[in-house]
Amino acid sequence: MPKIMLVFGTRPEAIKMCPLVLELRSRKEFETIVCVTGQHREMLDSVLSAFGVTPDIDLDIMSANQTLFDITERTLRGMKSVLEASRPDVLLVHGDTTTAFASALAAFYLNIPVGHVEAGLRTYDIRAPYPEEFNRTAIDAVSSHLFAPTEVSRETLLREGKKPDSIVVTGNTEIDALRYTVRGGYTHAELDWARGSRLVVLTAHRRESLGGTMRGIFRAILRVVDEHPDVKLVYPVHLNPAVRDAAEVLAEHPRVHLIEPLGVLDFHNFLAAAHLVLTDSGGIQESAPALGKPVIVLRDTTERPEGVAAGTLRLAGTSEDGVYRAFTELLDDGALYDKMAAAENPYGDGWASRRIAEWIAQSARS
Repeated sequence: MPKIMLVFGTRPEAIKMCPLVLELRSRKEFETIVCVTGQHREMLDSVLSAFGVTPDIDLDIMSANQTLFDITERTLRGMKSVLEASRPDVLLVHGDTTTAFASALAAFYLNIPVGHVEAGLRTYDIRAPYPEEFNRTAIDAVSSHLFAPTEVSRETLLREGKKPDSIVVTGNTEIDALRYTVRGGYTHAELDWARGSRLVVLTAHRRESLGGTMRGIFRAILRVVDEHPDVKLVYPVHLNPAVRDAAEVLAEHPRVHLIEPLGVLDFHNFLAAAHLVLTDSGGIQESAPALGKPVIVLRDTTERPEGVAAGTLRLAGTSEDGVYRAFTELLDDGALYDKMAAAENPYGDGWASRRIAEWIAQSARS
C-alpha cells in the first residue's frame, strides 16, 4: 500500500491541500499521513478545523518575529526526523511557501520522491514574489511528480526540460475547496453592513510591497472609495505588523471596515458576496473568478498569466496612479465589468484532487 505524506504549514497551503487530504483519505489503496509545520499557527488551525482535518504530525515551528532563516532551518531539521521515521513513498508539497521548499529539500536529501502540487508557475523575476518565485522553481527542480494546474504551466515545465511523463495537468485544488466552503444562506454582520452597496473585498500582504508601496496602494484605494458613494470595502488585515501599520491609511473612512483575518469558510463566502476583489494573493486569483468575481491584481507581475489572458484578472501594478486607474475603470465601465465577470476561469473544474490521487495510484501500479 503506497504511503503518501502531505506537508503544509500556512493558511493558503492548507486551503489548497485539505481537499487533497480528504480525497486521499477516502481511498483505501493509500496510507495517508498529514504533517503540518505550523508556519502560520492560528490561521492554519482555523483552516484545518473548517475542513475537519486532524494532522498526524505537527512540528509547531512558529515563533515570534520569525524570519525566513528560522522557518527554513526548523522545517528542514523537523522534516528530516519525520521523513526518516515514516519513509513515505512520496511527499506531497504545495506551491511556493518556505515550508514547501524546505520540506521538498529534506525529501530530496533523503531520496524520497517529491510531488509538487501547483507546479510550473513562474513570473521569471526571482524577487517578485519574494521568496516564492525561488521556492517554487527550486521545488520543481527536485520533484518527480509535477501536478500542473494548467496547460501553460505544463508548457513551462517542458521548456525547462522536465520529462513529459512526470507532468500531469490537474486544475487547481483551490477550486476544489470552494465545494466545501461556499454555502447558500450564509450570513455575517459585515455583509449585513454592506447590503445595498457594491462590496469590494481587499487582501494585501506581499513582502515586496511592504512600506511605502503598500501605503501608496491603500491611498489609491481610499481615493476611489471616496469618489464612489455606493462602494463599501472590507479588508481582513493580515497579522504581519508591517501590514497592519500600512493599513492605518484606510482606517478612518466610514465605508471601509478593517477586520481581523477570516476563516476560510467565511472568506470564501465573502468572495461569493463581493462585487469585485482587490488582491495580491495567488490563490484568490483562482478562486474569485470561479465565483464570477473580477479581480484586480495589486502586483507588478503575476505567475498566473492564464487569468489575465482569459480576462478574469486585471494586473494593476503597485503604483498609486496605476491602482487608482484600474480600480476606477472597473467600477465605472459596466461593459468591462460584465466581460470580466462572465469570462471562463482557466483554473479548473473543482476535481483536481481526484486527478492527483488517480495519478499517484497509477504511478504506484506501474
